[in-house]
Amino acid sequence: MTTVNPAQPIVRLQAEKGRSNLSRSLARLRRHRMALIGALLLLIVILFVLLGSILIPEAESIYNDPSRALQFPSSEHPFGTDVIGRDLLARTVYGGQISLFVGITAMIVQMFVGTLAGLFAGYLGGVIDSVLMRLAEAMLSIPQLFLALIALRIFSDPTQFPDFEFLGRQYSSTMIVIVFVIGLTSWMRVARIVRSVVLSVKEQEYVTAARSVGARDTRIIFRHVLPNCIAPIIVSATLGVAAAILLEAYLGFLGLGVRAPTPTWGNIMGQANSYINQWYYWFFPALFIMLTTLGINFLGDGLRDAFDPRSLR
Repeated sequence: MTTVNPAQPIVRLQAEKGRSNLSRSLARLRRHRMALIGALLLLIVILFVLLGSILIPEAESIYNDPSRALQFPSSEHPFGTDVIGRDLLARTVYGGQISLFVGITAMIVQMFVGTLAGLFAGYLGGVIDSVLMRLAEAMLSIPQLFLALIALRIFSDPTQFPDFEFLGRQYSSTMIVIVFVIGLTSWMRVARIVRSVVLSVKEQEYVTAARSVGARDTRIIFRHVLPNCIAPIIVSATLGVAAAILLEAYLGFLGLGVRAPTPTWGNIMGQANSYINQWYYWFFPALFIMLTTLGINFLGDGLRDAFDPRSLR
């Protein structure tokens, strides 16, 4: 028979509190070195754009003085000046705001259209699935840059879409056109990713149970199926911002991006195309495009590994 010694301390065992999938994913993300480097690069870019707009008035980015055209970087103009004497530091700051705005808003359009298409195609199947996926495959077979160029030729007429003013700043109407052009030519891969997840999720027991109690399809899709697609959507959204910024830069470099007077990193590089020997003209916008896309891609890889631990090596 076992006796208990009253002098012996009693050890009380406490159950370890369970951790949610989100907390485990965030813990893996914090241990991912490349994701932390990507977050640091993005922080540098965001601080440059935000603090620069506080320290440098917006008028500096549009004030031109031909007498100081194409000046090399100096204490007065740390990034130099452009072909009509505008300060390139100010234009890089305010151009960065527009480039980031275009990238983020185009990603929102892309995620909205792609997620809805993938959800309904995967869950409903049948004719809807066939039509949406054939449309996605047809658009994927055409280069996105070619689609964007055609759309911009149609919708960027300044007589039909005049420039507008918002919060005291004047913006080119092509900024809004490019947001929708990029978003509506980028949704196809997102739709295919979401559809593949939905095809497996809709066969789960909790979805079958929801159907058995008479839940409507829309309720099942948005209440039970969509939350299980959040992880791939977040990863796709992160990488979509980088792709949108690069596409805007391509269009700006070709002279078909956001029109003046609105600066972007892309159209600054497009203006520098004829002055390639003045390295400072194109170097700083290109540097911030590189830092932004690298940061987003590193962070996107970290998010992918954090939400899908099987992808870790």
